[in-house]
Amino acid sequence: MGVSGSGKSSVGLQLATALGVPFIEGDTFHSYANVAKMSAGVPLTDADRADWLQALHGQIHEARQRGAGLVLSCSSLKRRYRDLLRSADPELRFAHLAGPRETIAARMAGRADHYMPTSLLDSQLAALEPLQADEAGIVLDIAQPTAELVREILNYRALSGVVPPR
Repeated sequence: MGVSGSGKSSVGLQLATALGVPFIEGDTFHSYANVAKMSAGVPLTDADRADWLQALHGQIHEARQRGAGLVLSCSSLKRRYRDLLRSADPELRFAHLAGPRETIAARMAGRADHYMPTSLLDSQLAALEPLQADEAGIVLDIAQPTAELVREILNYRALSGVVPPR
């Protein structure tokens, strides 16, 4: 989880590879209308995100029903979004990729072919409710290399007693 440009896709893909489970890029579940809105520099509302979050909930629920592992990238900006996703699988854990605005803005500016403009970063940061101590998950510093972030997640996973997929 984290704002756009925090590294969710890169970390998620490497984590999924390390775990030998599928990776789902949450952004691919946004509606055309949501992508168009963000592309135009208009922040999404909770109502805009509702169907998207339900679709991701469905992906998590389906994996849980199959007893399969899954890594999913999703901004999960608000606690209630995470609660909804967690309702699909009580074993769900979050890795919050956090860092300074300047670092994230530089990453966003350097990306090619992404619909999310840097101008929306401040609205995402304003909406962000950081992972809380009572939520299952870990907060990571994006200044670390991707491989180190993946190692930290794997260590957290082992220490937290997350059951591997059947």
